[in-house]
Amino acid sequence: MFENAQSSTNRNFSIPVMSARIRVSPSIRLLEVPMPTGYSGGMDIPDLKPELTFPRLGTLQSDIEFAFDAKRAAMGPHITVRWGWDESFQRNLHLQRFAEKPFFEIRKRDTRIGTLSFQVSPDHVRFGEFYLFPDFQKQGIGSQVLRHCLAISDELRLPVRLEHLHWSPVGSLYRRHGFEEIGQSEIHCFMERPVS
Repeated sequence: MFENAQSSTNRNFSIPVMSARIRVSPSIRLLEVPMPTGYSGGMDIPDLKPELTFPRLGTLQSDIEFAFDAKRAAMGPHITVRWGWDESFQRNLHLQRFAEKPFFEIRKRDTRIGTLSFQVSPDHVRFGEFYLFPDFQKQGIGSQVLRHCLAISDELRLPVRLEHLHWSPVGSLYRRHGFEEIGQSEIHCFMERPVS
């Protein structure tokens, strides 16, 4: 799928990307995935002390499965309401997203509680794949994590863009943190939060 090494540069941030092979199922199917090999200039998400950390997810099957489990647990009910849950379709969509952007786990002390993606482009930061397992929702953790990522984006002097399903309650979280709608599709609301 991706054969050549690529790189993108943003101000003082160099984001090298290399091809990686990920085993996506026991049926010997392999997917070529461009994976960020390391970010200079602090592109890893810094810890949110005293208890939240954001380790980067790699290409191990266990990392891919963890990220998919987080999506299924957090988004499954909202997807099922409209279309039902098509496991094969959702898994393939997840693999596509995993190939397109860096994923981070959200860890509270030693417990893996969710995922997010944080990707710097020349003119904006792309925030997404923000899923907390249900046991960790409605405790203020989502707001903490979002504020942390917005502060990083402000330091970079870049606006933040994201998308969410129209009927997902997460839209109210984003509006409370300064996001405004900049477009929409049949199923998604596209939002941006300017630099503060």
